[in-house]
Amino acid sequence: MKLDILAFGAHPDDVELGAGGLLATHAQKGAKTGIVDLTRGEMGTRGTPELRDEEAKEAAKILGCSVRENLCMPDGQVSYDHESQLKVAQMIRKYRPEVVIMNAPTDRHPDHGRASRLVEEACFIAGLHKIECIDENGNSLAPWRPKTMYKYLQFYNLEPNLVVDVSEGMDAKMKSILAHKSQFYDPNSTEPQTVIASKGFLDSVSARAMDWGRVIGAKYAEPLIAVRHIGTDDLLELK
Repeated sequence: MKLDILAFGAHPDDVELGAGGLLATHAQKGAKTGIVDLTRGEMGTRGTPELRDEEAKEAAKILGCSVRENLCMPDGQVSYDHESQLKVAQMIRKYRPEVVIMNAPTDRHPDHGRASRLVEEACFIAGLHKIECIDENGNSLAPWRPKTMYKYLQFYNLEPNLVVDVSEGMDAKMKSILAHKSQFYDPNSTEPQTVIASKGFLDSVSARAMDWGRVIGAKYAEPLIAVRHIGTDDLLELK
């Protein structure tokens, strides 16, 4: 299956928080989208890996994703070594996305910055003809390099250079976040309190999208950092 947009996250729920609106909006317009989680989030304070697997599947359905995979790398130890690059490159060659989006370049969780570097470098590796990648059936995967790459914002307020109107997909974004029931606000939960499990954090996700929407004259928006310079052949189409 060829995808238009493939989103990578260090942990299940990273993509929903940073680019869920973007994926939902594009899926609603007919684009084929997918998510690859690097880890199962097994080091998270709340929930279990098995529960998080089920939550991730439900969230992907809500966002309209065609596929969701997990590379089962060790949570808290995401590395950008060559073996890890090849695992990510395999996903890029398998789904041949035009656009790849990934974690923020630096963030509160150390895995996010490492995952960002890993995916960016794997996008290059995936296009090298002398690098061999084999799929799960033992078939060789042809080289592929995405046309563009972007990094979504997470906990830190980094400076973006592209802001995307996600008004159409904002409702799905919030529902997909809430699908991760073990991780976010639940007044009936008896598990330890965390920063992202507070009601204030959930409110801030919506408020942040609304504020970025204000910047470009939309109801809701999500900011991105481009890996390369952004080009256009029609200035009149830009907001």
